[in-house]
Amino acid sequence: MTTDTAHVAERIDRPVNDVYAYVSNPANLTAWAPGLGSSVERIDGTWFVQSEALGRVRVEFAPPNGFGVLDHVVTLESGEQFLNPVRVVPYGNGSELVFSVRRAPGTSDEAFTRDAGKVTDDLARLKAILEG
Repeated sequence: MTTDTAHVAERIDRPVNDVYAYVSNPANLTAWAPGLGSSVERIDGTWFVQSEALGRVRVEFAPPNGFGVLDHVVTLESGEQFLNPVRVVPYGNGSELVFSVRRAPGTSDEAFTRDAGKVTDDLARLKAILEG
């Protein structure tokens, strides 16, 4: 059961549809979230990311939608799954991307803060890519 959630947000000076299109494409994951993995491959319609820390993980995004929902489930080799709620919403002429970092049971305060910090870094990298 989740005990805490940190909502990490980044404003991006690009239209929602551009942000959604980029983030919803798993082939882009290693560019903006290199901590998740170093390579991405699609096998029989399923996306896999090779991660040094987690091994080979499966990544499944929510079906394409017009609401900016970019939720994705990461499945470890053990079968353990983690839901990552993510939304992109209009913000003025640009967008705001919100990633909800959830604390897994047994995660220390230090590790949870570190996880939220990594997501903050990933979203800053995403901003730089999309605005660059």
